[in-house]
Amino acid sequence: MKLGRLLSVLNEKEFHGDEHYDIISIVSHSAAVQDKTLFVAIPGARVDGHDFLDIAYQAGARAFVTQRPFFKPDASTIIVPDARQALSLLAAEFYDQPTRAVTLIGITGTNGKTTITYLLESILQHAGHQVGVLGTVEYRCGSYREIAGQTTPEPMALQHVLRDMVQRGARYIVMEVSSQGLDQRRVDGCQFDIGVFTNLSPEHLDYHRTLENYYRSKERFFTQVLLNSAKKPVRAIINQDDPHGQKLAHSIPVPCLTYGISAGDIHATSVLRSSAGISADLNFPGGTMTVRSPLIGMFNLYNILAAASTALSLNLPLAAIGAGIEAVTRIPGRMERIENQRGILVLVDYAHTGDALENALQTVKDITARKVITVFGCGGDRDREKRPVMGAVAARYSDVVIITSDNPRSEPPEQIIADIEIGVRTAGVSKALDRYAAHHNSVKSYLVYPDRAVAIHEAIALARPGDSVLIAGKGHETTQHIGAQKFPFDDREAARRALHDSAAATG
Repeated sequence: MKLGRLLSVLNEKEFHGDEHYDIISIVSHSAAVQDKTLFVAIPGARVDGHDFLDIAYQAGARAFVTQRPFFKPDASTIIVPDARQALSLLAAEFYDQPTRAVTLIGITGTNGKTTITYLLESILQHAGHQVGVLGTVEYRCGSYREIAGQTTPEPMALQHVLRDMVQRGARYIVMEVSSQGLDQRRVDGCQFDIGVFTNLSPEHLDYHRTLENYYRSKERFFTQVLLNSAKKPVRAIINQDDPHGQKLAHSIPVPCLTYGISAGDIHATSVLRSSAGISADLNFPGGTMTVRSPLIGMFNLYNILAAASTALSLNLPLAAIGAGIEAVTRIPGRMERIENQRGILVLVDYAHTGDALENALQTVKDITARKVITVFGCGGDRDREKRPVMGAVAARYSDVVIITSDNPRSEPPEQIIADIEIGVRTAGVSKALDRYAAHHNSVKSYLVYPDRAVAIHEAIALARPGDSVLIAGKGHETTQHIGAQKFPFDDREAARRALHDSAAATG
């Protein structure tokens, strides 16, 4: 592709060089440079790509996008105000603007993004459409499946996947849009039709530092990315019951459709919840429809409302909306049931924030006849402030809390556990001597097992018929990050092994 064509998407630039130069790759890592590479110098938190310009030149690059002057007599240089944004725009043009050929729906917010993508995918499929999905669990379209490395991939990888989905026949693409992806301008080259806001609670504060910064990254999706889309008209779908959603709905300069339980353009009435799922009447301008879902919990009703609101804004048939919602019986690592013959409810959930854990535990407590046993930990090298918060939440809703490791990364697991214990003890819960003491306690108690497999085993061994075990934090993940290595680990498989062992012990 000619350099001049690529540069046509950059409105703000200072160009020095040959617009007829052929480009066969665009990279931001000097180690990936080859002949006819366009090297984009990205200033990062730890490493500045401008420090590698000479290395990229020596490796063969003869075209550069920078934020400060860099001139070589036989090279082209494009100086831009924001190299990250430039990379996103260039990536989209390099892959022939794939999102212009589809209806693109972006979902952002702290919780619910993955579930909403599954619901929308099912609704669209029931309406007869080919759908692509990008999210935390995987990227998929038709027979194509790829384990997700990032919720929102880097620009070149993102546009490559999007183009592949278009070539596979996708007419709709539903994608999760992370706060880091927004902050790092990864989706600025995407032309969205609809933006969905779910909710906002403290998360990723190790990255964003403050809740306000976190909110601003989400807000940017609507005030810049969606607003600047080439698609017209664009629409925003916003959770009216979330305080940040209310703030957003009043501030964004695009048409907005709100949803909620008791308020909103689309709202739910006649809500029935049980361990078998949810049913509700969805009231929308011009009508009412009844939806039924095997998903459990009030938070999933919000997810259903978000998906249904989006589908209604697309004028999809009501029959497809209802059938699509009802057809989603399982979402990997989202309140996922682990079947067993012991009469206990075992659920694996991705909840890794205080708000998400509270939502999950409220649901579990509502449908549990006897004791609630919660197994969880917190990630290392991440926001330490949420650890005691999650400990207090677990203590409030559980009869027995088992604190363990999540992905400790470079932190000592014992330090992470100690931070969680502060919240548990503040809630008035004391440590039990062992599993047997915890089982016989008439008051709440907690246990500590740093080995996650042991913690899950002990929780299931402790459970009796009528009890529920919630294994929270990792959900669909199939590895555990300890030190600099990732080891195979799946909460669901660990639970199945523990159930098998307990059945053998009692059999």
